[in-house]
Order: sequence, then structure tokens, then C-alpha cells
Amino acid sequence: MARILVSGAIANKPGSGGEAWVRMSWVLGLRRLGHDVCFVEQIESEHCVDAQGRPAAFEDSLNRRTFESVLSSLAPDCPAALLCDGGRTGVGLGAEEITEWAGGADLLVNVSGHLDLEPIKAGPRRRAHVDVDPGFTQIWAEGGAGAGLEDHDTYFTVGENIGTPECSIPSAGLDWLPLPPPVTLADWPRVPAPPGGRFTTVATWRSPLGALVHDGIEFEGKHHQWRRLLDLPRRSPRKFEIALQIHPADAGDRTALEAAGWHLVDPLEAAGDPLSFRSYVQGSAAEFSAAHPVYVATGSGWISDRTVRYLASGRPALVQDTGIARSYPVGEGLLTFGTLDEAVAGAEAIARDYDTHCRAARALAEQYFDSDLVLARVLEAAL
Repeated sequence: MARILVSGAIANKPGSGGEAWVRMSWVLGLRRLGHDVCFVEQIESEHCVDAQGRPAAFEDSLNRRTFESVLSSLAPDCPAALLCDGGRTGVGLGAEEITEWAGGADLLVNVSGHLDLEPIKAGPRRRAHVDVDPGFTQIWAEGGAGAGLEDHDTYFTVGENIGTPECSIPSAGLDWLPLPPPVTLADWPRVPAPPGGRFTTVATWRSPLGALVHDGIEFEGKHHQWRRLLDLPRRSPRKFEIALQIHPADAGDRTALEAAGWHLVDPLEAAGDPLSFRSYVQGSAAEFSAAHPVYVATGSGWISDRTVRYLASGRPALVQDTGIARSYPVGEGLLTFGTLDEAVAGAEAIARDYDTHCRAARALAEQYFDSDLVLARVLEAAL
């Protein structure tokens, strides 16, 4: 049994049940394998807000409530710490306690390089960086921007084609190991398909990661991809819905989407916490989603952590092609598209043989994304 410290952003991403699952899948999956796990997150008081997004004291913040709610609902007996302003305040284990725990740890799993507090980060015998934003991470690092890559021993990325001739994302001088997004299958069982046949996803209209430029190429925002797919509901008899975070300033885009037949719902209500996120995914017939241009144009091999949860639930996924066929079979359960015509055809293929695609989706999750398998390989490489 190993002693493993996991770090990542939960309190820093309030109102996002999907983001919470990304981090907690490591906690839950490693504990399933019998390891001793502790979770730590850091936050600055300047980033603390209330439910309306207004500045708030840490003690009264939505961030604190999010952290406590996620841990209590998914891993109530897991030791954990949320440290504010370097540990001057917080919840759970205190700064001295978490430093002592880290000092006896075999491994730090640092999702997105979130943890940079010394000596906590320096405590574990080994440190693994987990990149969940391929392209952004490496290009930021090459440009000198902070990407949290320093002082790690092993580097994993969900951009599974990085380092191959098929992918143009730079390595930033590091040896990146491919990482399928892990899903704890016991937490994501296959459930009967609901009536209604909705293709859904959870999305942010404009990426919070901002613009990205590499080798003179500017990668546009994800909203441009959605604009190219605007006519999908007009071209297909299927129902398409997005739990979409979209700023009031983009009211024109919202109007255009709804006029074209897209059904938009509030992501905070539909998927604002881990349990409602799971209910939203499992209450869908299938996923339909675009991908950020940097994932597509570079042939990154990225597959969304959200998509693997649709698959685990026995829900087919129709997603924009990022080169994932190099790692996973596509065509049954998991389908890709590059053009609007291909998206229309993919939706019809799923509807035509829905039960087969549902069975194939779950089988893909069991074969490729089961946390028992994925995390065992991670530990073999990282320890």
C-alpha cells in the first residue's frame, strides 16, 4: 500500500460538478486500489466569492462550501485540507498536519500542477504532474508562462498523441506519458436509457483559458467550433441540448443557438455539483460535443473526462475528432466527426442502432478507462 497525496482544484472551480469528478476520481480510484490517500487544495482569499460571484471572505465563501460539500458527498472519511493564503486559514487538516502527512507520502499526484506550497509539495518521495489541458500546458511552458511543471519526476497527459508524429503540440522538453481519463466504474454504473433521446453536453461558451498562439498559429476559441455546428438541429430530427455557461455579453450567440433549435439549460442547476452532474449525464441519451480548436488542430488525442463518464453510463458519445482513433476504436459507442455533415450522420448512426451503441459505450469504458486499470499503470510508472 502506498501513501499518496492528491492535489487539484475543487474549491477554485465552484459550480462545476464535472471538474470535481476529475479530481475526485483520483482520490476514489486510488482508495479503491487499497492506497492511503489524502487530498489537498490551496486557494487565495482574493479568489473567494459568494453564490453571486461577488468577493467574499473565505469563511463565508462559495469556494469553502463547495470543497466541504464535494468531500462529504464523495469521500467523507478521506483526510483533506483546503488551505487559504498559504495555510493562514482553511478547513480540514491544518498546514502543519498536511505538511507532516506529505512528508511521509510516497507520491504526489499534482493535477494541473495545482500544488506549489513548499514544503508540502517537497514532502512526498515522488511527484507526478497530471496535465488535463494539453496544448495549453506545453505552449505556456515553452513561452515562459507558469504551467506548474517544475520539480516533478513524472509527467502524464490526456493529450495522448503528444510526442508522436501525429501531434504538433510541443513537448516543452519533457517526456509525456499518455493518460486515459480514469473513471471509477462503481460510481458510474450503466443505467437504463431515459425517454426523450436527448444528445447533451456540459460546456462553457468561451474558454476561461484564453487565447493561445504557437509558431505563428492562433488557436481560436471553442465557441467558434460551436458556431460551425449551429445548424445541426435543423439538419437532424434528434434533440440537442447544452448545459451552457454563456456570458450575457454573448446574448447574440444564445439567441442564434436557440433559434436554430438548440435547447440551452443552466449548468449550475443541471450539473453544478458532482451528484447533479452524474444525474444529468445519465439522464441523457448520448453526448454530442465540440472540442477546443487546439485539441483538434494539433491532433492531440485528447478525450474529455466528461465523455468517459457518458461512456461508463452506457451512453454513446459523438465528439469532435482530435485524433483519438490512434488510441481507441471509434465507430461503435464512441463516434467522431470533423464536419457538420459527419455530425449529422453520426447522430443518425447512434439513433439507428441505439442499443448496440449503448453496450459498446460501456464496454469501451470497462476496457480503456476503468480507474482500476488506468491508475495501476500510473503508479507503475510514477513510483
